[in-house]
Amino acid sequence: MPIGPIGDNGLFDQFIASHSGENAWIEKRRKAAWNQFHELPMPRKKDESWRFASRLAFEFNDFKLVEQPDATTIGKVVERSNLNSSALARLVFADNYLVHEDPLSMDLQTKGVVFESFDQAVQKHGGLLEQYLFREEAHLGSEKFVALNTALSNCGGVVYVPKGVVVDQPLLVYHWATKENVAVFPHTLIIAEEGASVNVIDVYQSLDSDAPAFCAASGNIYAEANAQVMRKCVQNWNQSTISFQNDATAVKKDGVTKTLAVNLGSKRARFENQVRMAEPGSHATLYSLTVAQGDQEFDQRTYQSHDAPNAVSDLLYKNALLDNSRTIFSGMINVAKDAQHTDAYQTNRNLLLSPEADANSLPGLEIQANDVKCSHGATTGQLDPDELFYMMQRGIHKRTAQQLMVFGFFEEVIEKFDNEEIKNNVRELVQSKFHL
Repeated sequence: MPIGPIGDNGLFDQFIASHSGENAWIEKRRKAAWNQFHELPMPRKKDESWRFASRLAFEFNDFKLVEQPDATTIGKVVERSNLNSSALARLVFADNYLVHEDPLSMDLQTKGVVFESFDQAVQKHGGLLEQYLFREEAHLGSEKFVALNTALSNCGGVVYVPKGVVVDQPLLVYHWATKENVAVFPHTLIIAEEGASVNVIDVYQSLDSDAPAFCAASGNIYAEANAQVMRKCVQNWNQSTISFQNDATAVKKDGVTKTLAVNLGSKRARFENQVRMAEPGSHATLYSLTVAQGDQEFDQRTYQSHDAPNAVSDLLYKNALLDNSRTIFSGMINVAKDAQHTDAYQTNRNLLLSPEADANSLPGLEIQANDVKCSHGATTGQLDPDELFYMMQRGIHKRTAQQLMVFGFFEEVIEKFDNEEIKNNVRELVQSKFHL
């Protein structure tokens, strides 16, 4: 892989040359995306899709592609890639390089299941991926960053599950930033054919607690008829990282998807999640929990698009804010004219743990059908001062008391995880945000 600043045209030319084994259609899409990245302006605070967000004060050339980590670093990240010990297979990436792989069983490989790194998958299964890869358009404001991911992504997990195959244990993908000013471009692609079932976990983490980094990540889920897909994302970059993540899901007839996001890290993180209910009977749930501390800013934008009748989508985003941190939630439910009998819900709940914390909520509805059940709501509140005082009077440190009360607030989301080990590990990660 080439090495150098990510905004440089010469670097992109080297990148394309180093990926000459890819299919021609991928190269064409990468070049179009690179041009789009340069043509699109940097988002501004006055843009409606960036309302309430802080100014983007960084230069792309401050961040770079780097050489592969050394053996000692690789050993450290592999050892720490342990969110779920029962994972069926595992991919570990560091600074965009695949540094470790625990492959699928031969039984699943024989059934046609694919779980491979991005680079491997596009070279071996280009024909299969052509109708899916880089196909979903961004609509929520981060088009510039999605274009950059499309142009430079070469890491991440590609999952394909054939018709009727059930993968009953999770597939785990770890993404690490290990060097100062590194830029990483993870791309997750999940394809579940008719009647298939799969469970994927993505974890984003920093090796160094202080090294600045940049991430532009994308994730796409395609659930065909009667398929079931669960995807969990744990974003725990260090607090010197700038993170952009854009996820898009398409659900076909009677398909079911569930996404769970845990947002803890980054100095500034923007998470966009759009789901398209493409055919009747489709069902999608979207859950998120966020803990913000210090001067962190978490910007969350969602879009639930109901294009077909008799479909269900349900969103619940919960945020807890410490110190002088900020969160923004902006969600939209869009119901097409023919999407009768839609059930769509959207809830954002914010818990302020400091008078200096700031939570902004902008839920919305656009309904063209006349026979639907849709609702949205947002609440912002504080911990009960009497309960907090009661705990502190009994010798519990204020930060610890806040932590215990926040666990109660988050438990509704944590319980959606389907594995006790992951639940406990998520609780520990949340607990770490309340250091004394």
